Amino acid sequence: MKVRSLTKDKVNIITLGCSKNLVDSETLGGQLRANEIAVVHESGKLDHNIVVVNTCGFIDKAKEESVNTILDQVELKKKGKLDKVYVTGCLSERYRNQLEAEIPEVDAWFGTMELPLMLKQFNADYKSELLGERMLSTPKHYAYMKISEGCNRTCSFCAIPLMRGGHVSKPMDALVDEAKALVQKGVKEVMLIAQELTYYGLDLYKKRTLPDLLHKLADVEGLEWIRLHYAYPSKFPLEIIDAIKDRPNICNYLDMPLQHASNNMLKAMKRQITREEMEDLVGAIRHKLPEICLRTTLIAGYPGETRDDVEELKTFLEKMRFDRVGIFTYSHEEGTSAYDVVDDVPADEKQARAQEIMEVQQEISYEKNQEKVGKTLKVLIDKKEAGRYLGRTEFDSVEVDNEVVIQSAKKLEIGQFYPVTITKAYDYDLEGVIAQ
Repeated sequence: MKVRSLTKDKVNIITLGCSKNLVDSETLGGQLRANEIAVVHESGKLDHNIVVVNTCGFIDKAKEESVNTILDQVELKKKGKLDKVYVTGCLSERYRNQLEAEIPEVDAWFGTMELPLMLKQFNADYKSELLGERMLSTPKHYAYMKISEGCNRTCSFCAIPLMRGGHVSKPMDALVDEAKALVQKGVKEVMLIAQELTYYGLDLYKKRTLPDLLHKLADVEGLEWIRLHYAYPSKFPLEIIDAIKDRPNICNYLDMPLQHASNNMLKAMKRQITREEMEDLVGAIRHKLPEICLRTTLIAGYPGETRDDVEELKTFLEKMRFDRVGIFTYSHEEGTSAYDVVDDVPADEKQARAQEIMEVQQEISYEKNQEKVGKTLKVLIDKKEAGRYLGRTEFDSVEVDNEVVIQSAKKLEIGQFYPVTITKAYDYDLEGVIAQ
């Protein structure tokens, strides 16, 4: 018998993929702690004997990373450094049978909705009274908050409904309680996430109730920033913008993935919107709230994409002048309706197109950042690195957007807000000093 097995279990959770996965890992951690099981998140110390790998199955690169991570943990188990390896998340949900056959050393596989089943492996009970209670793995001043699960949209390229199921909203009162609990832990900023924010409430309240939820969250004392991620553009409820405008603690920020701008591509992608309708929507949003920061995400190299489609997308970006843009290369995913179409754009060409499109956005981002020089903005300090402080404005989300680099002889508190005068601007970052 190994000496290790005589000691108390300690679990290390490794999270791959998106912020929605991170929330799932934090929920698992909260449940384990409530059952008095020691748990850490992405520890490099190797002082644990059990690992849970929370996988991503979204695109090829993410799937490869997930498989490699599982294999790394299995190797540690073979060397006697781990007792158990469990796997959960989207990759496990989607390819469980295949993976079980290929990696038999994994002790158990779980889907995206099998938390109570997973807890049984630890002889732990699922505590429903802990709804919203999590072991935060982010810095304590910000947290992600998942307001719904799954998606009812039928975008041709997306496998998420296969892994996460249909749309299910969390009750509004439960989300308000969760926000209050987060504030008590020191959280000042919550980022609302879902596969599709604008669908919120349709299943529970028979209407879109994201604006109502926003007002209720804005009433939570101590919550200084509320940020919106992943809003679908088709039939977008403009009441969301009214709520952002009305409440000072809702960031002037909206993440709205558009995916493309060519009508040919939008139709092929089953996006239920045209380029003209997207232009009208962006115009209506900016008319209501001129200072809003709009972030979008695009896909390069979708099957059948032509040079004309790429040029149309570049023209669209030049006209719309989004504040923030991210881009993915198309990944051919089995089970999606696009999988029946030939993936006819070579990988290197996809990458070249993505680079070409981002070069257009880089210039726009530089010009927009230059406009901020000389202005004093409210900045949340995220960390100190190499003698400099790194923070964000309300127009920037964690990890995906700009940072403000601050040189300060005076000590700044991590997780606090400061007025910062912008002194320099680059393509994707700003520099500033504490306002006198």
